[in-house]
Amino acid sequence: MSTGAQTGIGLEALTTSQLESIHETALKVLHNVGVEVGDDAIRELLVGKGAKADGKRVRFSRSVVEDALESAPSKFSLYARGQQPTLELGAGQVYLGTGGAAIRVLDSDQGGFRDSTLRDLAELARLVDNLANIHFFLRPVIARDVPDDELDENTLFACLANTQKHVTMAASSPESVERLVQMSSIVAGGEEAFKERPFLSLTCSWMVSPLRVDTGVARILQRAVEQGLPVMLSSAPMAGSTAPASLAGLLTQVHAEELSGIVLSQAIRPGAPVLYGPVPAAASFRTMAYLGGAVESGLMNAAAVQLAHHIGLPIYTDAGLTEAKGADVQAGFEKATNVVLVALAGGDYVHHAAGMLDSMLGVSFEQYVIDNDICGMALRAREGIRVDEETLAEELIGKVGPGGNFLAQRHTVTMARSEEYFHPLTAVRDSLSDWEKKGKVDAQRRAKEVVSEILGKERARFISEEAETRIRDEYRIRL
Repeated sequence: MSTGAQTGIGLEALTTSQLESIHETALKVLHNVGVEVGDDAIRELLVGKGAKADGKRVRFSRSVVEDALESAPSKFSLYARGQQPTLELGAGQVYLGTGGAAIRVLDSDQGGFRDSTLRDLAELARLVDNLANIHFFLRPVIARDVPDDELDENTLFACLANTQKHVTMAASSPESVERLVQMSSIVAGGEEAFKERPFLSLTCSWMVSPLRVDTGVARILQRAVEQGLPVMLSSAPMAGSTAPASLAGLLTQVHAEELSGIVLSQAIRPGAPVLYGPVPAAASFRTMAYLGGAVESGLMNAAAVQLAHHIGLPIYTDAGLTEAKGADVQAGFEKATNVVLVALAGGDYVHHAAGMLDSMLGVSFEQYVIDNDICGMALRAREGIRVDEETLAEELIGKVGPGGNFLAQRHTVTMARSEEYFHPLTAVRDSLSDWEKKGKVDAQRRAKEVVSEILGKERARFISEEAETRIRDEYRIRL
């Protein structure tokens, strides 16, 4: 299976001078404007690291930010279970995964959207566990059939019971963080085993753009960091409404927000593993609607990768969104453009890369399979072209000679079966006549067949019987 593209072809959305200008301006914003922090305890944590408070406004000097950047690890691992690979962040690899908190699922049989359920979440986890180019499982849908006070535990159970890939989700309260750690520890065989190799991380949208800390989520962030969980610092400004309309202005603001979050995380626990996590988005200036599929969103996310690497941190970034309502042409060109942009930029942990439709409000089972192909093609592009003695094939060219044919050569078979070429699951590559003879199966129909093949298999057990019994005894699991 694909384990993430190593450094190969690179893309730079910003020149070195532009990158430094955004970083320096963000530092000025933090020093002169600061962020609003309404919670006394959170404010005291920041002041304890050298920030200056004036009422609810907290300002940061360059040295405070640089100390936090020195403390935050530039490389760390996100663990999986079983045979699924560990994700090595900050090592030049690109990992693509799911994302979102969609509230509906496109039902291809019924031809429309319906509310998402806990069963959908479980089946999506099973599907993704079997798609090689989707490397992690960030909870993609909200189970609308589960009460709010039971949602976090049921979400985690549905994920862990159906995939061994690394799981990311959100928590609704500090107390929920502790319950999630407890449940994960049962699955791991003990708290020490889980904390040594945590296969769960949390995304925390602690910042309300522009420049205001969300007290409730900041407390969740604090508890997660105290518990040793890797944390994604998610900040999601939108051009022209919660951030400047200019791309550089939005990037400056979100960079300042992210830097303040890094200071907070290191104030809570020095050395805590955190991902720089901007989710910048363009807007429709006619309706002020969110436009995750716009090419400008892709450009800003590619630029954000550079900003993260400029300060020496791995990034939780964003690609693969679309405003399309189904697996149509618009979904294809918006998703492919932005996934390729961010993958070539070197995004470490790219969420929303599979399955999303309708501006993050919906998902489609078939879209995950199609996006698995888009992700695979982006990763192949990232790897670039291998040039060595074998691939240059000088001796072979001489052997075949002018007017010859390479079809029967062993080298051709070797290359065809190697990673030199990517083979999509859903692409139509037959001739017209062969395609017609096979029933005119297009990419959407093939994707539906792949979904049926995967979900039609017997479900593997990823939680031991003993652990599952204990979890069901201690939590109200509805699956």
